[in-house]
Amino acid sequence: MKRDEDASPLIFNDHVLRDDDDDHPRHSFRDRYRSFWSQIYSFFPFLNDDPRFSQHGSRISLLLLLFIAVAGLISFFSILQRLNSPYLCKKDGIVLHCPRVKENPSLWENPFSATTSWKPCAERHDGGMSDLPPENETSGYIFIHAEGGLNQQRIAICNAVAVAKIMNATLILPVLKQDQIWKDQTKFEDIFDVDHFIDYLKDDVRIVRDIPGWFTDKSELFTSIRRTVKNIPKYAPAQFYIDNVLPRVKEKKIMALKPFVDRLGYDNVPPEINRLRCRVNYHALKFLPEIEQMANLLVSRMRNRTGSPNPYMALHLRFEKGMVGLSFCDFIGTREEKAKMAECRQKEWPRRYKNGSHLWQLALQKRKEGRCPLEPGEVAVILRAMGYPKETQIYVASGQVYGGQNRMAPLRNMFPNLVTKEELASKEELAGFRKHVTSLAALDFLVCLKSDVFVMTHGGNFAKLIIGARRYMGHRQKSIKPDKGLMSKSFGDPYMGWATFVEDVVVTHQTRTRRNLP
Repeated sequence: MKRDEDASPLIFNDHVLRDDDDDHPRHSFRDRYRSFWSQIYSFFPFLNDDPRFSQHGSRISLLLLLFIAVAGLISFFSILQRLNSPYLCKKDGIVLHCPRVKENPSLWENPFSATTSWKPCAERHDGGMSDLPPENETSGYIFIHAEGGLNQQRIAICNAVAVAKIMNATLILPVLKQDQIWKDQTKFEDIFDVDHFIDYLKDDVRIVRDIPGWFTDKSELFTSIRRTVKNIPKYAPAQFYIDNVLPRVKEKKIMALKPFVDRLGYDNVPPEINRLRCRVNYHALKFLPEIEQMANLLVSRMRNRTGSPNPYMALHLRFEKGMVGLSFCDFIGTREEKAKMAECRQKEWPRRYKNGSHLWQLALQKRKEGRCPLEPGEVAVILRAMGYPKETQIYVASGQVYGGQNRMAPLRNMFPNLVTKEELASKEELAGFRKHVTSLAALDFLVCLKSDVFVMTHGGNFAKLIIGARRYMGHRQKSIKPDKGLMSKSFGDPYMGWATFVEDVVVTHQTRTRRNLP
């Protein structure tokens, strides 16, 4: 410390404190301290008790201090608002902070107010098709198995009624066939009101509940080649049934049509047949009263979750294990998850899987074309970009999501008011519906149908029937079908900012909605 050359900058040397021309020391640390506070007092005179400071300067200083305080409060509340409303978005695998998007009232409104005046045109037209023939003059009986899930079965039933009309045949009440995936033993009468179904269509097609008593060997219908029509092509025209199926029905008096998935076209049948399909789908196929009542209860709870009437969104999330596997798309996951998915695909779809070497390129191509299911996190980011706030009430219609709660976490974090029917209703209330998988699917169908906004994330009969029904009712409710092709490009662009992404989402889906207007 005594060395002059190595003196610490924190130690005041004697020659530094003295003036060359004066023997007295320079200002001490205490003097500098006093000088500092004297400068403060010059700016803020009210801090000093010295009467020498003028009253005019005191007023100016008070105004200056008031201005600083107001600016500080504004900054404080701005920061607090940002901290209290964090929205984390994942884009291209990177977690981003998504600013709050101001909610627009039009988010819940029908974008086409003019279409609410549209009316269904499914009524019977005189002279469009032949009238119902007497019972003894029917061409014969036809019988079908409605395969697949609830909504695929629904389409098959509509087609069966239409085919019976084309051939002037009597329709035996369709049987809901157990599906390999659904594994459900539901009967027609377990889901739909049979009496209403038969009565509503009595002027169009004759329908009987069971196979006629005079036909003793009922098992022969689907086991005997002589009693089954198997060569019906997909989306066959009405004329095909008249030329190829009707003669066999007249000959055998009772025939089974197998398979019957998508075995009737739309553009190659008379307009009256398509009107009949609408009457079957939107009027004749009515769910049982207990299903309707439970669905109405769920809708009521969704609309009153905030303590006052509120709109709600229904989200059809197609990200079950079976859907992910069938898509043959690649998704974010651990090596263990990817290995298990590869094993599943090889087991369930060996012809498509082959040796697996081509799947990566196939997955990239399908994602570019928008043919991959949206992940829950991707759905959340799109909805936020559209302007839906964190407080949005969302009903999720979905099976068990692949990846469980971890996969659902981004969606739940960004939209915490997200519920399923299991969370809206007690176990006791749903106990009677758990006997049949299709009963639970029917509840989802009705809650989605009555939602203020319906969002589909992937294709499928469920979403198509929902959107079709809402259009049939006059576009009174809003439906959203994300452009997955464009979204895949945006998600894959690491240089795209949030503001640009929001603009792309909004503009794209405005024009997309216009294009999809029927």
